[in-house]
Amino acid sequence: MPLGRWKKAAPLVENDETEAAARERWLGPAAAGGELGSGEAASRLTPLRPRLVFHTQLAHGSATGRVEGFGNVKELYARVGEAFGLHPSEIMFCTLNTHKVDMDKLLGGQIGLEDFIFAHIKGQKKEVEIYKSEDALGLTITDNGAGYAFIKRIKGGSLIDRVQEVSVGDLIESINGQSVIGFRHFEVAKLLKGLVKGQLFTLRLVEPLKAFDMISQRSRGGKPSSGGQLGTGKGTLRLRSKGIATVEEEPSVFEEKAIEKVDDLLESYMGIRDNELAATMVDLGKDRRNPDEFAQALDEDLGDFAFPDEFVFDVWGAIGDARAGR
Repeated sequence: MPLGRWKKAAPLVENDETEAAARERWLGPAAAGGELGSGEAASRLTPLRPRLVFHTQLAHGSATGRVEGFGNVKELYARVGEAFGLHPSEIMFCTLNTHKVDMDKLLGGQIGLEDFIFAHIKGQKKEVEIYKSEDALGLTITDNGAGYAFIKRIKGGSLIDRVQEVSVGDLIESINGQSVIGFRHFEVAKLLKGLVKGQLFTLRLVEPLKAFDMISQRSRGGKPSSGGQLGTGKGTLRLRSKGIATVEEEPSVFEEKAIEKVDDLLESYMGIRDNELAATMVDLGKDRRNPDEFAQALDEDLGDFAFPDEFVFDVWGAIGDARAGR
């Protein structure tokens, strides 16, 4: 079991810091003291980052560390690495409020303000040779937002389910000798789908380092819920690949339902689950007047995914169904 005491995260501004001190730290002494006019002060300001402090442990066991001052997942991994003297490349993924390889608690694009972060680091490497006897492998792929794609779900009774060496949480290093480090999850899923039926293929994997009570467990993963990443706080920290992190209210009932529906469609069409991507698509679609506008918005913002037309139409329908309470 992890060592150290599980603590609640510190407040937005720590108790020993006055409001004036916080304002000075973010705005600069002149702006904090009112020496600059509003126009001058505004010209000197950079985008504000809320000072959030989270507590963290290594999933296989460690003392408790503190991380703050990050605006995206890569920066978070860097801060966790600093807390434990690790290179960020050793971190495979993080879970919230559990040290187990629980994909329902996977850290994605949001962190609840009272969430406790557990970092899973690289463990044993393994190479598995598999005969592709069926069209579908039964894998769902996700990535950590920092260059590592890993297995999020194994469908019961599938081809991969019968390969005991492969487990949920395994990082995919290469496919048939081709490195996929730095690939997005949809790129890895496309490579796996393109493997020729009736031939052998080789996966080079890295499993997360496990605590003693986790050894010999082989989770197949469950169907993630859209609320699985939220903590008990009323707000969440939304991490973005572009721009700074923002503190937002929890998603509405409509948004949660729509995100879950879109995430299901992503798995069905592309073999991936990505709560952040689903949330982005819902944001793009909830205020559009028709599917053509929605398709154009997707192409402008998410053109790299090359979504098929039938998928875009189904996503538009899913957002409409969630809005109507279906």
